[in-house]
Amino acid sequence: MRVVIAEDNVLLSAGLQLVLETRGVEVAAVVPDAPGLLAAVAEQRPDAVLADVRLPPSFRDEGIRAALELRARQPGLPILVLSQYVEKVYARELLASGTGGVGYLLKDRVSRVGEFLDALRRVADGGTVMDPEVVSQLLASGRADPVQRLTPREREVLTLMAQGLANQEIGERLVVTDNAVQKHIGNIFAKLGLPATDGGHRRVLAVLTFLDSQR
Repeated sequence: MRVVIAEDNVLLSAGLQLVLETRGVEVAAVVPDAPGLLAAVAEQRPDAVLADVRLPPSFRDEGIRAALELRARQPGLPILVLSQYVEKVYARELLASGTGGVGYLLKDRVSRVGEFLDALRRVADGGTVMDPEVVSQLLASGRADPVQRLTPREREVLTLMAQGLANQEIGERLVVTDNAVQKHIGNIFAKLGLPATDGGHRRVLAVLTFLDSQR
């Protein structure tokens, strides 16, 4: 896998590069700003992109805007964005920009190397990965009755779905059968008024978009 990193913090970008390269991931380019990211992706044609939400010069939304532009130029380009804080608007925009191959992680998650690399691989494979804390806050902000009707177990299943886990992986995490997972997912979609189809990243996109719209 070849990746391009967009991160203005020199220590963090160096750390990301070291972690990736020691795990067999080729870092094609490291850039500090959005124009550099756009140019590097056009030149290097990476398999995936890692980008900070906030980049110079204003440190507001340059990174996410560049990510959205890249997705418009190259639909399906896998992009994993990193953020210091939970920023629901940016998470929603990223999810709404395409159908899979996207992820949103808090920077604290990078220190958990296994989780970070797993998230990157899932995104590179076309999955959708959301940081558990982002999911928790989206769930907490849901005001609609359907969200409130979810049981604690259904919320656990929904959180794991949002992290990109497949049904079998969810069952292993929760120590339940595959049939039980499918039943919980069916109940979740029914309570949220969503079609009960197993569409991988599409189901996560639909659920999270729905939850975020209830703010």
